[in-house]
Amino acid sequence: MKLPTEAPIGLLGGTFDPIHFGHLRLAEEAHETLGLGQLRLVPAGEPPHRGTPRSPAEDRLAMARLAVEGNSRLAVDDIEIRHEGPSYSVLTLTRLREEIGTHHPLVLLLGADAFEGLATWHRWTDIFDLAHVAVANRPGYAPHGRRWPEVLSPELAKACEGRVLKSADQLRASPAGGILPFDMTPLAISATLIRDLLHHGHSARYLLPDPVLDYIAARQLYGGSAS
Repeated sequence: MKLPTEAPIGLLGGTFDPIHFGHLRLAEEAHETLGLGQLRLVPAGEPPHRGTPRSPAEDRLAMARLAVEGNSRLAVDDIEIRHEGPSYSVLTLTRLREEIGTHHPLVLLLGADAFEGLATWHRWTDIFDLAHVAVANRPGYAPHGRRWPEVLSPELAKACEGRVLKSADQLRASPAGGILPFDMTPLAISATLIRDLLHHGHSARYLLPDPVLDYIAARQLYGGSAS
């Protein structure tokens, strides 16, 4: 069978409530480091592992689209918002497979904390049949391949056996199934911080793109005044 040679499609999910420079910098670095053809930001419709987002789905989708305008590397996919029910990653990946076929490499991006809790996710073992998993690591920490036996649950540690890739080039060699750690630049920005600042009438400028901040002000999201 001929191995796929297409540049992988990366997926970065989140509530994006609101989207900020921490999300965008991770997306940009992942695109470059992993050799992705495209990175899709996927706003959650009904996130199963978090509380109900503060902003409606249509607003979070609009903010994400504003944030990536002018960047051909990044796109926004509304697949989770278009479908009712909890936004389980395994269902999103299944739907994407129906869209792009079985041979094109897909890469699901996860932060280290999210990855370490992967075994609690809905049908988590099926994710490896649908996509590679790239785990964003903060610089200065030991590489995941050396730390994982110490920090992962036994079932997840067992699932990692034989899956850890040595380089991003290996993501092209198969459509799914690998795990690749990579370093990212940590930015101490959170959506919770931004919402809190705005709610109390403080400035959130330079924490998120100006068009997103303007949208928040126009729609009067998060209370207070956006500035």
